[in-house]
Amino acid sequence: MNVLVVRLDSFGDVLLAGPAVRAAARRASRLTVLCGPLGEPAARMLPGVDDVIVWQAPWEGTHPPPVDQADVPGLVDALRARALDAALVLTSFHQSPLPMALLLRLAGVRSIGADSTDHAGQLLDVRHHRLPGRHEAEAALDVTTAMGFAPAPGDDGRLRVLPPPDTAALTGNGPYVVVHPGASAPARSWDAERHAEAVQLLADAGHRVVVTGGPRETDLTRLVSGDVAIDLGGRTSPRKLAGVLAGADALVCANTGPAHLAAAVGTPVVSLFAPVVPAEQWAPYGVPTVLLGDQRAGCADTRARVCPVPGHPCLNGVTAHDVVSAVHKLLKESS
Repeated sequence: MNVLVVRLDSFGDVLLAGPAVRAAARRASRLTVLCGPLGEPAARMLPGVDDVIVWQAPWEGTHPPPVDQADVPGLVDALRARALDAALVLTSFHQSPLPMALLLRLAGVRSIGADSTDHAGQLLDVRHHRLPGRHEAEAALDVTTAMGFAPAPGDDGRLRVLPPPDTAALTGNGPYVVVHPGASAPARSWDAERHAEAVQLLADAGHRVVVTGGPRETDLTRLVSGDVAIDLGGRTSPRKLAGVLAGADALVCANTGPAHLAAAVGTPVVSLFAPVVPAEQWAPYGVPTVLLGDQRAGCADTRARVCPVPGHPCLNGVTAHDVVSAVHKLLKESS
């Protein structure tokens, strides 16, 4: 049985689809993930995945390609060539699965399932209705179960990735806390200066601190690291970042992909969570978490990428001392 799981958006979103992928892989002779370019590294780290198709949809992301550049016929041909028996289209609560379902139907997929509030006509064989308040990882698994792909007995439904590499050469020996100051949108970001203050306070409290960030965040990680932390900005691939996080006592970061990667390797998270999306749906899943940030601020549920409230009060009310206290709370609980 050839099965396709579709999750077209970001790195963290694909990680959240991991429990659903594992459930579908139980009955699949071959499990393919269709994802966007940002989600590809995550898809290649998920247990149960045999094949990955990368396609940038013209209806997903902040800078989607024009329809005529998306090579829709090419995607349909690639899907048809795989002779897919079933497909699950996983989306967030505010997204529609129907454009993708139409392409899957044109590709001859026999059974298609998704969450959909809209009338689906002939596009969906299983039109599931998302339960209110479900975390994104749970909602994806609900769709999979409705399609007849139940999780394995004993599968706890948590996020997982393939075993990461040993990264002691990057982090050095001994316990450490990771601080990841970057975020995918300004509305989700805590000030760089506050991150730097938190790093200094953690170091003053006796913690070794490792600061991580992508290739475009090296100026940020350099500022935040100061003279007291190990600066790994631009030095970790997604797999190496998984290794760094797996060895950490805790991660401090915003609502961004590394938070879900930390959850996938079992590392507790201090989550600087801007309420532009609901924490009940997007907070780190299945690991001890301390949520910081005013979840009732004026930006709540706006899905804004740039904070619509002057002064960014949802996160700027959080102090560096709050972060250090949250780290100590997690360390105490884990010990």
